[in-house]
Amino acid sequence: MTLLDGKKTSADLKIEIAESVKEIKSQGKKTPHLAAILVGTDGASMTYVNAKVKACELVGFNSTLVDLPEETSEETLLNEIDKLNNNDDIDGFIVQLPLPKHIDEQKVLMAVNPDKDVDGFHPTNVGRMTLDLPAFLPATPFGILELLERYNVKTSGKNVVVIGRSHIVGRPMSILMSQKRAAGDATVTVAHSRTKNLKELCLQADIIIAALGIPEFLTGDMVKEDVTVVDVGITRVADDTKKRGYRLAGDVDFNSVSPKCSYITPVPGGVGPMTIAMLMKNTLLACERKG
Repeated sequence: MTLLDGKKTSADLKIEIAESVKEIKSQGKKTPHLAAILVGTDGASMTYVNAKVKACELVGFNSTLVDLPEETSEETLLNEIDKLNNNDDIDGFIVQLPLPKHIDEQKVLMAVNPDKDVDGFHPTNVGRMTLDLPAFLPATPFGILELLERYNVKTSGKNVVVIGRSHIVGRPMSILMSQKRAAGDATVTVAHSRTKNLKELCLQADIIIAALGIPEFLTGDMVKEDVTVVDVGITRVADDTKKRGYRLAGDVDFNSVSPKCSYITPVPGGVGPMTIAMLMKNTLLACERKG
């Protein structure tokens, strides 16, 4: 069993991106610049945004944080997005989700200039991805592809089951894995809460990507020998034995599943670190596209 180490792979990626940034600067070209908009004080969102700011510093990017209070109106937020869209120094930006209930998330994502949409959520980028045209890929699926490629996990002709159909992970993952690419050419099944024969499907799968948000849902009796398992989930589960009072659990019961695996991602330290690294990669691509 080999661990698909996202922590190490993302660190390698950041070193590669930092080298590219040094090269850009040595040629007198513009330093890549990533901005983030954070609305409110959601703990997880603040943690993610701070991690993105630190990653920018590490690779040599410029970064800007637009920090807005919880009560910010939709109109004010759209005005801030418009400013970033029209700021030539900003190569890419993200609007941290989730947003407060009074703001229409879809309207906000639609307002982002697709050329600066380094999260890959705008319909233009989703459409281009679907048609296999150059596009910003959503950071989490992009990170999973990168992990599979770097560990030389064979995907061509394999049966892949994606558990979860979200727009952020499940659906784009199913499209990307079926396309002609290094980590692709697979036969993909998308499973979800209405799937009747999920265990049967999983037992036939060579690769399982679990992205449904239910802790330790995938268990050892649901997988075959030599399977590759990618665990996208991360949930805080109450645990009195831990100092913090909780532990982080993925969608996969690691203890029962891992003995059967040829490859598996840990939680934490698997897919999570890759998401931020790929956001950096998308920002570098955005900067390079502008020449």
